[in-house]
Amino acid sequence: MPHQFPRRALALLPLLLLAACAQAPAENLPTAAPQAAAQTTVEEPLASFADWRRALRSEAIAAGIDAALFDRVFAGVTPDPAVLKADSSQPEFTRPVWEYLDGAVSSSRIGRGRVLLAQHSLVLQRIEQQYGVEAPILVAIWGLESNFGNNIGSHSVIRSLATLAYDGRRQGFWRVQLLAALQILQNGDITSDRMIGSWAGAMGQTQFMPTTYNQHAVDFDGDGKRDLWGSSTDALASAAHYLQASGWQRGQPWGFEVSLPGGFDYSLADPEQRRSLAEWAELGVRPLAPTGAAANARASLQLPAGHRGPAFLLLDNFRSILKYNNSTSYALAIGLLADNLLRPSEVKGQWPRGERQLGRSERVELQELLTNAGFDPGPADGIIGANTRKAIRALQLQLNWPADGYPTTELLQQLRAR
Repeated sequence: MPHQFPRRALALLPLLLLAACAQAPAENLPTAAPQAAAQTTVEEPLASFADWRRALRSEAIAAGIDAALFDRVFAGVTPDPAVLKADSSQPEFTRPVWEYLDGAVSSSRIGRGRVLLAQHSLVLQRIEQQYGVEAPILVAIWGLESNFGNNIGSHSVIRSLATLAYDGRRQGFWRVQLLAALQILQNGDITSDRMIGSWAGAMGQTQFMPTTYNQHAVDFDGDGKRDLWGSSTDALASAAHYLQASGWQRGQPWGFEVSLPGGFDYSLADPEQRRSLAEWAELGVRPLAPTGAAANARASLQLPAGHRGPAFLLLDNFRSILKYNNSTSYALAIGLLADNLLRPSEVKGQWPRGERQLGRSERVELQELLTNAGFDPGPADGIIGANTRKAIRALQLQLNWPADGYPTTELLQQLRAR
């Protein structure tokens, strides 16, 4: 890699390597969060927060954290009830993809992004030369993560992470993040009073989790500090460094909207079904605009709202965005916003706006009924992941319906009637 990590967290490296990539499960975790977040092991908290803090202090000192720094940072820290409430909340309804995109790729965000793209053009050119990530993608991430630096969160990162490590879900994961946050403070990149972020500890203008920060944050403005809070230059370059490490390919599109032929086999709309663009063309899949992508580039077909909505071919760079935030809706928003920063680019396919989305309890019921019917959707957790979509496709094929793997009220009613 062309850039050396400044002041690498050597003492905590074994811990940080346990949690060093991107986010999961799909729609619910903080941005740029490690895959280790998928762990569900819950540790029993100690009898009191004071006992827990004493044990953490010993662990932190053993990992190389200065005792005086720990005592100063934790002075007066208590668990935050608002953070625990946010961690345990599971909303019944989530926005459909088209409503999410309406807000994420709004005309106001596009307009502001174009202004900032021009204002920061010189530094963005330098970043692209160093890391190979194009400016519109970085500005799109900046816009979605923090409204271009205007909304970086207001929670104390130390207090939030301490709360979650003490009494939240996935306590082991949060403990690693907390130790990483202490290492950031020890490195001197930020002071504890300025270390603010989301309720889940995502920090700065590009919302990095602490372990991601320690691996990928860079000092691009040359002031000796990796400042993702006050320096848009450092924040944008750090996002580029992260995407570079996630396999970003310079000059390749993230994806593009396509049309499908009549009688198309919708079961091919599966992330595991990767074909070259030439092979997709042989199946009658046609881009709606020139793409500039090589015919041998590999892509998967995505139907974000099922066969009734728009269709997209997604290339490897889309997967790199997913490593930043493992949400298809998020990655699609980044790509569409980036396209619109260069030129007006509307989705041409019609979203099924009149279609009611299943609530969480209905999604759980759908999974339970699929299991009862002899399919294998995985655990009934309300998350429509790969296994659930595969089970839905199998049922749709059995019913002679379009096998797009998309959960609908009609499908749920069909299962209830069995």
